[in-house]
Amino acid sequence: MTFPVRPARTSDVWFIRELVEPLVQRRILLGKETVVFFEAIQEFRVAEDGEGNPIGCGALHVMWEDLAEVRTLAVSPEWLHRGVGRALIEQLEADARALGLTRLFCLTFEVEFFERHGFEHMSEDSIDPAVYSELVRSPDEGVAEFLDLARVKPNTLGNSRMIKHLN
Repeated sequence: MTFPVRPARTSDVWFIRELVEPLVQRRILLGKETVVFFEAIQEFRVAEDGEGNPIGCGALHVMWEDLAEVRTLAVSPEWLHRGVGRALIEQLEADARALGLTRLFCLTFEVEFFERHGFEHMSEDSIDPAVYSELVRSPDEGVAEFLDLARVKPNTLGNSRMIKHLN
C-alpha cells in the first residue's frame, strides 16, 4: 500500500504534537514547545491513510548548502510496519534533492530503519573544518547534535548519528 504524503498545514500541528509526545516521554525524541512546531511547519510533511487522516509526520531541516537533517519522523502506532515511514523518508529525500542537497543527517534510535534507507553511521571526519566553524555558530540543537557538541550529550545519550549521501 502506498500512502500520500503532503506538506503539513498549521492545523496539523496538534496531530504532530500528540503523535510525538509519547516519544518525548520515552526520551526517543526531544520535546518541543507548540510554538516551535508552528514556526517550523514549512519543514514538515504529513502522511495520510486512504481517507485523508494524518498517520505520520517528518521534517527536513536545512543546516548548510548541501546538508539537511531528517527530524521528528514518527508514525502512529497502529500504522507501524506498513510503509508509512518509508513513504515519509522518500518524500523528505525528494524534497532534499529538489533543494540541491547532497547529504541527509539524522540522530536516531531507529538505526535499522535508517540503514534500510541508505543511511550509515557517521564518522568524526565527515565535517570540513571551514564548515564546522560556520555551523558551530548556530543556536539550533540539531546542528549541535550533528557536530556532536558536548552541550547536547545529556539529551542524546544512546542515539546514533547517521548520514546518507544522496545520488
